[in-house]
Amino acid sequence: MERTFTAERAAHARAVAEAAGRRIGRPVAHPADKIEYARLLKGQGASYGEISTKTGIPKTSLHRYLQG
Repeated sequence: MERTFTAERAAHARAVAEAAGRRIGRPVAHPADKIEYARLLKGQGASYGEISTKTGIPKTSLHRYLQG
């Protein structure tokens, strides 16, 4: 029964936060503009190390964002 109450309270809190215009969920790790800048640099032939230094995004994340 307590699980039901907890789930209801959490759902209500999410609804109140959405109504107030707050973002729900995990925070964004890397803003979209930085990822687009990384794509631009990769298109210009920059290495992952150079892109990582300029954008502050780790190389492992860059591999994920820039694949394909």
